Amino acid sequence: MPHILFICTANICRSPVAEGLLRKRLDEDGLVSWEVSSAGTWAQLRRGAATTSVQLMAERGIDISNHRAREVTAELLADADLILCMEAGHAEALRVEFPEARERIHVLSEMAGSNHNVEDPYGGPYQGYVKMVDELSELIDAGLPRIIGLAGRNAYNKRQREE
Repeated sequence: MPHILFICTANICRSPVAEGLLRKRLDEDGLVSWEVSSAGTWAQLRRGAATTSVQLMAERGIDISNHRAREVTAELLADADLILCMEAGHAEALRVEFPEARERIHVLSEMAGSNHNVEDPYGGPYQGYVKMVDELSELIDAGLPRIIGLAGRNAYNKRQREE
């Protein structure tokens, strides 16, 4: 089944929120066997999601309280059929460091027909977290058909190469 990997910097605010939001949307669409995960380009391993992110997601009926940060690895990228970054800088850095994953790496906003970074609210006011959660929800909703299409196609192509 397809595997979608979200990337941000520390893997404690944006990417765990995006992971939770997409997981819920895929479940609602009957795609319960699809895998969704997240990692950070500069993560402190095993750190939990930011408290405000956990609270805001709980208000939406999504539990990310068990999330633990992890750093991007070649193995994680090799396993992912679609890699969605919060910032263009993340995507650019990953394409340089992991050229074999280049074609599967995108900025999340591209899925919704835009081209912008999702701001990191870490260390900022509560309203910044609210804005981030709302923005990620909107991007995932608007980009869902493209996310599903790309991840599904890439997973199919990977299976064909392995056979």
